[in-house]
Amino acid sequence: MENNEVNVSIPVIDMQKFPDPEEYKKLREACEKWGTFRIVNHLIPSTLMAEMKRAVRSLLDLPFEIKKRNTEVIPGSGYKAPNAVNPLYEALGLYDMGSLQAVQTFCSQLNATPHQREVIEMYGKAIYKLAVDLGQKISESLGLAGDFFKDWPCQFRINKYNFTPESVGTLGVQTHTDSSFLTILQEDENVGGLEVMEKSSGAYIPVQPSSGTLLVNLGDVATVWSNGRFYNVKHRVQCKEATIRVSIATFLLGPKEGVLETPLELVDSDHPRLYVPFTYEELRKLRLSKNLHAGEALEQLVRIHS
Repeated sequence: MENNEVNVSIPVIDMQKFPDPEEYKKLREACEKWGTFRIVNHLIPSTLMAEMKRAVRSLLDLPFEIKKRNTEVIPGSGYKAPNAVNPLYEALGLYDMGSLQAVQTFCSQLNATPHQREVIEMYGKAIYKLAVDLGQKISESLGLAGDFFKDWPCQFRINKYNFTPESVGTLGVQTHTDSSFLTILQEDENVGGLEVMEKSSGAYIPVQPSSGTLLVNLGDVATVWSNGRFYNVKHRVQCKEATIRVSIATFLLGPKEGVLETPLELVDSDHPRLYVPFTYEELRKLRLSKNLHAGEALEQLVRIHS
């Protein structure tokens, strides 16, 4: 069903409706059945989002010699140049968006202007707060109490797709899952192309951009943390038109120290533990070393530890 598309809308979560039990129910169902949802009323000003997009576009237009200064802290966290697998795609990134020092280092690497620095720092602070708050609400939707995500790092990646007339109808980025717990995506409001795989049918659903909103995808860590309840949604980017597409992604990763494991409250006789505890770094290394980018790494990790 690789090329099958269906015309279905993904769930929409209103952040201002919490703590309404119905909104928690919607959130849990979105995590379990879809692995993706759009959030509205998220309190990040549309003006800041617009300023951030302008800053991002300027940084991605920098010469290669400057962009390559954006070095990695962990694999995949620095500059990513176009390659044979994804020839139309490049990205800049940093680890950890919640650290002011890391944000300042990122800006210095790219010779960001004082205004760009101010915008990036403001956006980083706001999006990190939102990511942790959203993780907390997701845990509460399962009936859990506790501060699970407070110290989890947020990786930041700004993406540029250089679509050409010849590339229309091809993939801008291969089908994959994210390794993170969740990803908050500020889409390009003018250029679509993102498609998510529906869990029940395996069909691809085009995600139409919606200005002022943010898209959330759940990744591999969410599946492990929830003991298999949450869907790590597969997604891809299709080239729909010959233009430049820019997106801004924030990944709430996994524990910075110690192992990743399912909370005890989510393990019982009806839901036996599915995953032996492992570190987030193990997951990342396995995905990269064996090219397991579409969720297969979780099965591999279970076999490794069994």
